[in-house]
Amino acid sequence: MSARSSAVAVTDQVRTAVRFPMKLALQVSTPDGIIGAVTENISANGILFTAKTLPPVDSRIEFTIKMPAAVMGRSDDLLIQCVGRVVRHQWQGDEGQAAAIIDEYFIEGLG
Repeated sequence: MSARSSAVAVTDQVRTAVRFPMKLALQVSTPDGIIGAVTENISANGILFTAKTLPPVDSRIEFTIKMPAAVMGRSDDLLIQCVGRVVRHQWQGDEGQAAAIIDEYFIEGLG
């Protein structure tokens, strides 16, 4: 398999995860500081978020997703701490969006 076809296969695999449209407030920690954002959709592999300032592509980010209890079928909210990296930018009108792959996550509140 060539390097090009290998990269395509990985990209296709990542993008086939089911995306859940959810608008949740998010604080994204970047090497340049904290960015306030709102999720557009979330999957097992990553997130798409909207922000006034976007972290650069290939930058490492950290964020915590607060999943509402009602969505998770629980009596309390679930916190998911994530470490990932920005893989692309896109624009919806005047708003910038960043897609990020989640490389690691830690779930709080399962007790």
